Amino acid sequence: MIFFIVNIKSGSKSTSSKAQLIQNLNKIENSSLHFTEFSGHGAELAKLAISQRASKIIVVGGDGTINEVASVLIHSKIPLGIIPIGSGNGLARHLKIPMDFKTALNKALNGKNSLIDSLTWNNKPFFCTAGIGFDAYVAQKFSKSQHRGFLNYIKSTIKSSISYIPIQVGINNQKESIFSLSIANANQFGNNAYISPLSDIQDALFEVVKISPLQMIEKTQLGIRLFLKSIQSHPKVEISSLNFFEFSMEKGICYHIDGESLISESNEVKIKIFPKSLLVII
Repeated sequence: MIFFIVNIKSGSKSTSSKAQLIQNLNKIENSSLHFTEFSGHGAELAKLAISQRASKIIVVGGDGTINEVASVLIHSKIPLGIIPIGSGNGLARHLKIPMDFKTALNKALNGKNSLIDSLTWNNKPFFCTAGIGFDAYVAQKFSKSQHRGFLNYIKSTIKSSISYIPIQVGINNQKESIFSLSIANANQFGNNAYISPLSDIQDALFEVVKISPLQMIEKTQLGIRLFLKSIQSHPKVEISSLNFFEFSMEKGICYHIDGESLISESNEVKIKIFPKSLLVII
């Protein structure tokens, strides 16, 4: 049985296009359709799918919904299919899953299985990117917005660049002021914004992207390089490939995991990698 988990609130597609999407899913033989209704519901539905011995689970949603479902499927033999309808779709884009619904559905139904790495942030799993600093600040602002989609994310980013203040982190027992600190399993945040262009989601390593405080002109240059896949050549950017990383930060500041905005409950952060631990359909 194919088990579909759908977050109909993801992204900014029109109501009519989403209705057509659901109509198409209902035509799939030997399948069941389930809708997320609240935060964390994706994980509950994934557990239900496992109990019902689903042959595959296909998520229709964005990185946040994928995270909820995939977190349950780590080390499972049930493959995860992805139909991306979120605002950024970072993991899907890295995996070269089509943004077109019909093509993505065909890929999810008929694609090949492949194992990818997963990471944890203090035991909380993630699969695409995580971090603190500017990106987390933008994610927090965007999460409070009533409007989704790429253009609204850009608006949040521009507004945030004016009010944002660099934060302090502790790395190797030394305090540093940073613009942002990103952990990249995949190569991008989403929308082809490449925070770590050379990241390989199957190499048993992740990239730590540290960006020093920036002047306004440097922020503009960074933004351009982000979309040109050349951020690594910016003079204020330092990228390291690791299999374990720890740092400290102020308790109570915002951070993000796969686009979800969260508030830190600990001063210490440990990033661990679990090589080839999630089975995905590509």
